[in-house]
Amino acid sequence: MMLALGALLAGAAFADAGPAQRKAEPNTLVPAGVMRYAPGVFPDRIVASPSEDAATGFAVAWRTGGAVDAPWLEIVEAGDSPDMGLPRHVRSTTRALTTENGAAHHHRADVDGLQPDTLYAWRVQGEGTWSPWRQLRTAAAADAPLTLLYFGDTQNKNASLVTRVALEALRHAPDARLALYAGDLVSGGDGEDDNEWGEWFDAAGPLPSLLMVAPAAGNHEHFEEFEDTPQERRVLGAPWSLAFALPGNGAPGAEATTYWFDFQGARVVVLDGTSALDLGTAQAQARWLDGVLADNPRPWTLALIHQPMFSPRQDRDNVLLREYLLPVLERRRVDVVLQGHDHVYGRRGGLVEGRATPQYVVSVAGAKQYRLSDEARNTMAPVAEDTQLFQVLRIDGDTLRYEARTATGRLYDTFELRAEGNDRRLVEIEAGRIGQRDCPREATLKGRTDRCWE
Repeated sequence: MMLALGALLAGAAFADAGPAQRKAEPNTLVPAGVMRYAPGVFPDRIVASPSEDAATGFAVAWRTGGAVDAPWLEIVEAGDSPDMGLPRHVRSTTRALTTENGAAHHHRADVDGLQPDTLYAWRVQGEGTWSPWRQLRTAAAADAPLTLLYFGDTQNKNASLVTRVALEALRHAPDARLALYAGDLVSGGDGEDDNEWGEWFDAAGPLPSLLMVAPAAGNHEHFEEFEDTPQERRVLGAPWSLAFALPGNGAPGAEATTYWFDFQGARVVVLDGTSALDLGTAQAQARWLDGVLADNPRPWTLALIHQPMFSPRQDRDNVLLREYLLPVLERRRVDVVLQGHDHVYGRRGGLVEGRATPQYVVSVAGAKQYRLSDEARNTMAPVAEDTQLFQVLRIDGDTLRYEARTATGRLYDTFELRAEGNDRRLVEIEAGRIGQRDCPREATLKGRTDRCWE
């Protein structure tokens, strides 16, 4: 009886803490004055990214304390015995970065000469320590089935609210080999930048241990130098080039944030919308993109960029992207353009009537939620507000299947592109989709009416 009464009272107390008493959640879970993510003797923030040819190589980035210089990566073909044989040693390069969490060394090791479709065990070194062994399979042949994940902006409240999206994505796609992030991984500029990066890695959870990660840079990976002066300009933040070990085959003027790689049947091209819009590289990126796609031997093409070609948020219009990059995406018949930035969901086709590709998609994985413009509601379908999402893409022979799912795994959007010679046929799949989601709130907890949640 007492237990039942206690449960009843606890339930009543929980019910009393209703919406009227809710407060906006801070951007990180780290209390003021707490050093949660100090670098140390153990390697952390370990993430593998594809080389230009993901069948024969990948690169790894990781972090340690400042006493570690040029540590080793060990790699060996994975086996069923704990004795997997003598590993190969790969020496890393090291760069320093000091943040609110102290002095750190960030390391990069490039692993080449690997066999396609082969499971490798690997680990990285700290200060007299090693990480646990991780296992990663190299890309297979171009005709092998491929499953990959795509996430829109994570940005805010990563550890608190993005974690569940990453875990749900793995539940629905345990066979995924690649994860694409469409920029604004963190928010930055709040004095907690390194805490935010620490929480991004917490939110990613097991993803970097199981598959390769390829991110696009967003505007929040840049910062404003000389803010509020005539010399104000965008500058790429120092953490970006240290957090990921990317291929380094990008466009002139945007080498750190643009790149391409082949992964089985797909060529993936990563663009930098911020550099194109604010740093004058739109034309250079367009020429580079055209060259990368001109001799593309892969049957499928994906483009990843932060800012959308067609913005679904009110009062945003990325004119330079449509002037320079959009014509190349259309002419080279890119299959799907994966985008973020606008913190809603929307999908539309390209400019040529009757042509199935490109399909332009905007999505959001994180907690910040904006509102749709009237134009988006008229030109995109489906659309959504107030919804955290992840996407699963499956390429199998002449079919690319796309699924957008909510943070609870419910199906929101799905279609197939079916190759018919050099053309594509779009097949909309309505079965199993939930209905359109719109923002039910007039304002956020902070009183903003231009957003749904923050």
